[in-house]
Amino acid sequence: MKMIIAVVQDKDSNRLNDALADNQFKTTKLSTTGGFLREGNTTFMIGCEDEHVDDALTIIKKNCSQRDQMVAPISPMGGNADSYIPKPVKVEVGGATVFILPVDSFFQF
Repeated sequence: MKMIIAVVQDKDSNRLNDALADNQFKTTKLSTTGGFLREGNTTFMIGCEDEHVDDALTIIKKNCSQRDQMVAPISPMGGNADSYIPKPVKVEVGGATVFILPVDSFFQF
């Protein structure tokens, strides 16, 4: 058995949740915040048998698209903020960060 932990952008979470449910994957959703952009994410915890891991990864990849987004940088720490003029930069967001962990035991009470 494996535990799949997938961190996805909030914009993709409802679509991914529906797709996983349609394919009988049981999930636990957690609201999380990313460190770099400080935007909302959703972390999915998906427990599944080893033979279904590839199916889950296919669903995640299909429903979590990468896209470009303009982001205003955070002002520098310790510097003179009066002279700091933030210039938006384009960053790639979306997609999914996925961890797959072995599960020794599983109990449901």
